[in-house]
Amino acid sequence: MDILHLKYFLEVAKSKSFSLAAQKLHVSQPTVSKLVKNIEEELGILLFDRSSRQIELTDAGKILYKQGLQIITLFENIPVELLDVKGLKKGQIKIGLPPMVGARFFPQIISEFNKLYPLIKIKLFEYGAKKVETELLQGNIDIGVVLLPIDQEDFAFFPFVNNPLMLLVHPNHPLAGKAAVALRELSNENFIFLSKDFTLHNLIYEECIKKGFHPKIIYESSQWDFISEMVAANLGIALLPEPVCRNLDSNRIKTIPLNEPTINWYLAIAWRKNKYLSYAAKEWINFTHSFLHQV
Repeated sequence: MDILHLKYFLEVAKSKSFSLAAQKLHVSQPTVSKLVKNIEEELGILLFDRSSRQIELTDAGKILYKQGLQIITLFENIPVELLDVKGLKKGQIKIGLPPMVGARFFPQIISEFNKLYPLIKIKLFEYGAKKVETELLQGNIDIGVVLLPIDQEDFAFFPFVNNPLMLLVHPNHPLAGKAAVALRELSNENFIFLSKDFTLHNLIYEECIKKGFHPKIIYESSQWDFISEMVAANLGIALLPEPVCRNLDSNRIKTIPLNEPTINWYLAIAWRKNKYLSYAAKEWINFTHSFLHQV
């Protein structure tokens, strides 16, 4: 049984007549009768009581009629639904955001996007940048914020922020009064690091190795505010992006530029190459690109 068979059956049921149904469908009566008969034979049931002058639905026919109306309605709504998706009236986007990035850059973007496309649902996943890459590759999210550089064979992207990392120390720390600090000066310090699923974790660690020492990591956290509070409690030092440091209390935490080398927090919006992107996801990329490059 296909949609055409179902439409013919429904028209016969509405008209209570094979001949009237045939007229409305602009086909011959034998064609309608044959198609309805095919349904009955396929299902092994009688759909119409033909014993009287005006045919009536059997109990089985009433069930098929009720369900058939719903099926036809759903089928006929498919083009409308597709147009809604193509017209960006509906859809869902799964986005991976590192905690430091989400709160700082994206509430306003999401708000403005929702005003334009209120029926597009945005589902957020809070991951470190390293895990965002993994989730993108596995197809679990559509778009994510990553730390550059990334593999350009796997990902398409556009950068949107590039800020240096700053050193955070307690006001009583011996380095607190310096105008700038070289990374090698931190070789004997106790570090408070971001967790291992953050790309910054590996980036900072590798830069320390290049300068000839293994950083002594005493605590790890996924929350920058917790890390800064640990520094304020004089439990160790930390390296965090400059935008994160702007609102820290300078009476409790001293932030110092890091040099030799400068380590940058270089972020991009990324998505996997050669993967289908919905109309909604494509519009999010375009909208975000335009928004971020205006601010």
